[in-house]
Amino acid sequence: MNTLAPLASPLYVMAKPAGSLCNLACQYCYYLEKSNLYADESSKERFTMDEQTLETFTRQYIQSQTQPQVLFTWHGGEPLMRPIGFYRKALALQRQYAGGHLIDNCLQTNGTLLTEEWCRFFRENNWLIGISIDGPQELHDEYRRARGHQPSFHRVMRGIELLEKHGVEWNVMGVVNDFNADYPLDVYHFYKEIGARYIQFTPIVERLQQHADGRHLAAPSVLFSSPGVPVGSADGSSPMAPFSVTPAQYAHFTCSIFDEWVRQDVGEVFVQLFDATLARWMDQQPGVCSMAETCGHAAALEHNGDLYACDHFVFPEYRLGNIHQDSITSMMYSPRQRAFGAAKRDSLPHQCQQCQWRFACNGGCPKDRFVPTGSGQPPVNYLCEAYRTFFQHVAPAMDFMRNELLHERPPSNIMSL
Repeated sequence: MNTLAPLASPLYVMAKPAGSLCNLACQYCYYLEKSNLYADESSKERFTMDEQTLETFTRQYIQSQTQPQVLFTWHGGEPLMRPIGFYRKALALQRQYAGGHLIDNCLQTNGTLLTEEWCRFFRENNWLIGISIDGPQELHDEYRRARGHQPSFHRVMRGIELLEKHGVEWNVMGVVNDFNADYPLDVYHFYKEIGARYIQFTPIVERLQQHADGRHLAAPSVLFSSPGVPVGSADGSSPMAPFSVTPAQYAHFTCSIFDEWVRQDVGEVFVQLFDATLARWMDQQPGVCSMAETCGHAAALEHNGDLYACDHFVFPEYRLGNIHQDSITSMMYSPRQRAFGAAKRDSLPHQCQQCQWRFACNGGCPKDRFVPTGSGQPPVNYLCEAYRTFFQHVAPAMDFMRNELLHERPPSNIMSL
């Protein structure tokens, strides 16, 4: 019996049913290199989750929940590299172990492998599908290409058309990189044109690290630096990857889109960053871990049952254990994982503690805290200046929308101004 869960906060696990396997080789992808963690697995099939691991995960994950709702999130790599039969088995196991829970599924895909059969399956079972697309063709194809360097845009658009045809609910995840960041309104207008109403932007912030075994830094087998490696450490200088967005670019990108959204699309288009910011203005949980005070409640499960502290911390030093030896509950509520989550708050440098925007930002994602302060304090977030600029820019609008909500009026009233 699970005796810890009723006393603990909710937890989430992002499952990787195909590990880091993917039919694309996006240049900035942070997950392709994770195959190096399992380099001794000689065959492609061994990088995929077997039925025993699927059943163990399903049972443990449902039993670990403290709420009646359970969300299964399938991620990659590319999760559609597993056949439909794998996910039919997953649904059968969810029903077997549901125990009265209400279960939902979402899946993040590059969209290029979607077919009529996949879309019928998703519609029949009410799955939410996230589509990775970085904007119109020129912007998307800059980095999102197949292993033979073939562009992927038209294949992604075909996938979106199939989702629309079958009435599958879908949303957009756009990576903000050094190229598309200079065209914020082109990206935003494109998303609206293709019918996206729920949009998530993820800034690409990656450093490169020279490893002791001499592995090269050339993409697509680029080796990213572990979040625990400080700039200028003995493990290497960890230079920024060339496709990383700069703080100035990200500030311009987010502020430009906000100005359009706040004038035309409040209540019609939902941008995760803007919704999370308004939540912080209302002193509510932001719904995105990078803006929360602490983290550590969302782990990543590799194909073989290895559990890692976070999807962006899939490095050996952040491996919590394996579900075939330990339970998800015991690992996620362990002192080690609790300390990992609390460190987000406890390691804030002095300038963050004194910042007027701390309530909204909370120092950002710990993986991006590597810029030295020069004062002996812990490092600050690489995107610190971008966040400061953004919060300063949106503050008047956020104040207005907060006031509307407090008076039980819709925040979309701001568009009349």
